Amino acid sequence: MTKFQWVPYPKYKDSGVEWLGEIPEHWEVKRLRFVAEINPSKIEVAQLDRRMEVSFLPMESIGEDGALQLDRARPIGEVESGYTYFCEGDVAIAKITPCFENGKGAIMHGLLGGIGFGTTELIVFRPKKEKTTSEYLNRVLQSSPFRKLGESEMYGAGGQKRIPDVFVRNFSIAFPPLKEQISIASFLYQETSRIDTLISEKERLISLLQEYRQALISHAVTKGLDPNVKMKDSGVEWLGEIPEGWEVKRLKNLAEKIGSGKTPLGGSEIYVSDGVLFLRSQNIYDNGLRLDDAVFISPEVDNSMENTRIHSGDILMNITGASIGRTCLVPKNFMPANVNQHVCIIRLLKSAQQAFVALVMKSHLIKSQIDLAQTGAAREGLNFDQVGNLVLAIPHEIVECKAIASFLDQETSRIDTLISEARKFIDLLKEYRSSLITAAVTGKIDVREVFHSGSKIREFAHE
Repeated sequence: MTKFQWVPYPKYKDSGVEWLGEIPEHWEVKRLRFVAEINPSKIEVAQLDRRMEVSFLPMESIGEDGALQLDRARPIGEVESGYTYFCEGDVAIAKITPCFENGKGAIMHGLLGGIGFGTTELIVFRPKKEKTTSEYLNRVLQSSPFRKLGESEMYGAGGQKRIPDVFVRNFSIAFPPLKEQISIASFLYQETSRIDTLISEKERLISLLQEYRQALISHAVTKGLDPNVKMKDSGVEWLGEIPEGWEVKRLKNLAEKIGSGKTPLGGSEIYVSDGVLFLRSQNIYDNGLRLDDAVFISPEVDNSMENTRIHSGDILMNITGASIGRTCLVPKNFMPANVNQHVCIIRLLKSAQQAFVALVMKSHLIKSQIDLAQTGAAREGLNFDQVGNLVLAIPHEIVECKAIASFLDQETSRIDTLISEARKFIDLLKEYRSSLITAAVTGKIDVREVFHSGSKIREFAHE
């Protein structure tokens, strides 16, 4: 990636703020409470008809990219008590973990009647005229210093940590004159829009690659690799024809064990820093095990969980929650490990079929059956009978199972490499976007006379 030489301002002075360092000579350090009204009073809507409908924004309606979902509305009378108030042009950010760290926040635009209410986990900023603008203030609140310093000041436990009100009100940063703020905000809008477009293109590429990967697996494990093979009716209407040398089986007829793990008494309190690996549903993915947030249990606890230990070659499948159906194969020579009750262990009678069946479990054939087995919006989970009754087609010959597994391993590895490269590029773009915003709002670069052609972004995009 090309490194650019930022153009600094002609003259700087000491800001008096340790983290900020030097600032352009004509900029002034100000606390946020002096440039914006924080959490404006609901008294502003006291005279409005209580039946008047206004926009309603729960946390899930506010994106990490500044997008808003404005498809919900409620009468003022239903939301004026117990919800956060904001109006058109206000800037709002999430104050609770992990939403704050993830950058949830937006300029409030397009509100019904110009008024909105939402989750109490928001902090609302109303720019003071002649001090700052919504667009510029939003960039300040997106900047790395505000986010990182705010994260270090968060209080509370676990998932209830929040940034303190005193931190927000007293956060000090340098502000340029209003006209220059408008210029900087316009520059950032132009440049970040280009970056966001590149990110969207890469995300679409990833989506297409994932769809192709799924289709490739589904075709190979139901039709085989030979396009000229003689086909026969599977006897299952939704499965259609299968190769003549294949047969339809239920998973329970191929397995010696279908059962879940368990969570020891004491829950998370029994986890230790060094012990026996304990896998949960968040560790099980279709492209393999992810151990970044894996936990461990003591050998003593492990001794009481003999039936939940996994073996190399076992197929692990999530059977509850939003990740239901995610499946992976336990690698060869894998370390000793157990699973909790949300993960099903599928142990086959023939080890030679493990890789093939593990791939079948990732196909549309199985995913659609899992969807049909679920009733209601709660997706309560799969029981062992439902897992055992999953239908699949499998070759008579072990050599064909191995050939298909080998082919798919090779092809999906290539696809996964392309997906990984695209994700890395997205990370670089996001890092560049963040550094650009921070450099601009802290006065480290002078954007008044540079980058107007957008050439730097285009140069970056082709690296």
